[in-house]
Amino acid sequence: MSDAKIDPKSVDGPKPNGAEKSRRKESTVEGTPPPDVIESDPQLTAEEAEQARKKFLLKRFWISARGYWGRGGDRFAWPCSLGLLTLIVVNVGFQYGINIWNRAIFDAIEQYNARTVYFLSAVFLPLVLGSIVLVTTQVALRMAIQRRWRSWLTTAVIARWLANGRYYQLNLIGGDHKNPEARIAEDLRIATESPVDFIAGVTSAFLSASTFIVVLWTIGGALHLTIAGSTVTVPGFLVITAVLYAAITSSSMAVIGRHFVRVSEVKNQAEAEFRYTLTHVRENGESIALLGGEEEERNDLHEKFTNALRQWALLARQHMRTTLVSQGSSLFAPVVPVLLCAPKFLEGSMTLGQLMQAASAFAIVQSAFGWLVDNYPRLADWNACARRVASLMMSLDGLERAEQSNALGRIQRGETEGNVMLSLNDLSVSLDDGTAVVKETQVAIEPGERVLVAGESGTGKSTLVRAIAGLWPWGDGSVSFHADKQLFMLPQRPYIPSGTLRRAVAYPGAADSWTLDKIKAALDKVGLDYLTDKIEEDAPWDQTLSGGEKQRLAFARLLLHNPDIIVLDEATSALDEKSQDRMMEMLIRELPKVTIISVAHRAELEAFHSRKITLERREGGAKLVSDVDLVRHKRKRNLLSRIVDNRRSLPKVSKTPR
Repeated sequence: MSDAKIDPKSVDGPKPNGAEKSRRKESTVEGTPPPDVIESDPQLTAEEAEQARKKFLLKRFWISARGYWGRGGDRFAWPCSLGLLTLIVVNVGFQYGINIWNRAIFDAIEQYNARTVYFLSAVFLPLVLGSIVLVTTQVALRMAIQRRWRSWLTTAVIARWLANGRYYQLNLIGGDHKNPEARIAEDLRIATESPVDFIAGVTSAFLSASTFIVVLWTIGGALHLTIAGSTVTVPGFLVITAVLYAAITSSSMAVIGRHFVRVSEVKNQAEAEFRYTLTHVRENGESIALLGGEEEERNDLHEKFTNALRQWALLARQHMRTTLVSQGSSLFAPVVPVLLCAPKFLEGSMTLGQLMQAASAFAIVQSAFGWLVDNYPRLADWNACARRVASLMMSLDGLERAEQSNALGRIQRGETEGNVMLSLNDLSVSLDDGTAVVKETQVAIEPGERVLVAGESGTGKSTLVRAIAGLWPWGDGSVSFHADKQLFMLPQRPYIPSGTLRRAVAYPGAADSWTLDKIKAALDKVGLDYLTDKIEEDAPWDQTLSGGEKQRLAFARLLLHNPDIIVLDEATSALDEKSQDRMMEMLIRELPKVTIISVAHRAELEAFHSRKITLERREGGAKLVSDVDLVRHKRKRNLLSRIVDNRRSLPKVSKTPR
């Protein structure tokens, strides 16, 4: 959990609360609320259940993705789509024009008609230029749709992912949503690019096949074969041959590539796991280096990379098989119509122009019918990516339903009465499966109080902090804040964003919200004055600063934001005892009216708090066992100092000679 400045009313206020606002925005963006959970039929076999799950994942993807063309979608979605369809139709018309030109030019050559050849040569240039312009415009419009669709859907998914701390809660629940960043960045890109290509390709293929089948039927006519003295007539023999040829290649591709989807899906998962491991090593480089864990990390990376290569090898085999069919089909397609039409040409019933027109039309029809052959690998890749995106969507659906449903219980959020800054009213905190972590906590905190929450590890102190911040929705009871007061969270590991040191100090506010003098003053008060000369330096501060420096920087943020309520979750754990004392003294001196809630193990922190709440682990969840006021007292000196003082206070004994 990163440092965060929170308006308690905006987290989940009563009219309306933040979650309701977020859900309203999501419904507007995606256009359709998430579907209900569909329980699998217990009578299905494991394989049938898996197939049903995969079908539902694709359905879940389209429920959100089709919203791009809905009321809450992009206003340019339909104009661009209709424009692309128009360009495809016009381009097929140009293809037909070029096909007619082929017949005319070869007929003119066969007849030695120079005038017609020259005329057709002049006509060819506008045809080619028109076709080039159409195809280029078509590509530009198609990619514009892909780009805008990806932008719209990515924005929608990120909005849901970031809403109400779900990006954090995903780490706490089960489900198929590992590596959400890879699903949003890479899988979603493929999931939105490929359908546009597919629809445009299928539309173009259908129109081309429909147009040039008529051409083949008209030109080819019937084929007369003499078999054993009998004449057999085959009407539209070129059309029948094109259909049979395409059926053979397509069915061959379907049989050979039947495992393509599964292999591609496993490969994508293996690649995502390898990327995640690399990112994990980079983010934890200091700890790994200090522990000397390079060899173990190398073995882990080698294992993940070997698995990725293994899946690539399996996918390569699938590509080899499909390429065998695709390449063979592309080599045979131009020759087949020439061989079929050769007898008619040789007997004089077909001109050279008709022969070349038939060959061109056959190639176009075959290309249209063979569209699946050429795009099956991409279709398989799209299936895998769309399902991975849908798996993330379903996990977000589950969190959203948990926010809306009272089946597991939901912590209510509201406003306090009177001068109370924060109150926990019969608050219980549970896991997403209903297991209680903290039970029946009743606390009211007055303005200016400094409350220390203590208890042994595992009693749910940090979970209680997350519930206060609104990051943990499951439980019962309520958390109430004083109206119009701001809450600022300081976790044990402060978040340091990329960019300048100035941005890091100002976070989560904008870097230019405070003057340089104010930021330098804040750094000076927390003991980071030696960094003021580097305040505009853009550097990897997350890797450069030590743990203690990061915690000092987090306290500098407090001075800039000046919140009303501060929650410190082990926020001084990386500081030594003297530095911790100076930091707490500075905080109390600079923000004397602020309300502080501290979660910590160090007993020394009691000196800076006016009240102590103790949680104790019990069966069925931790409970608040004591709530006492702390009396100010002098700090105990360390053992060495006491021993020295005791020796000085002992009476001197004179030495007596023996």
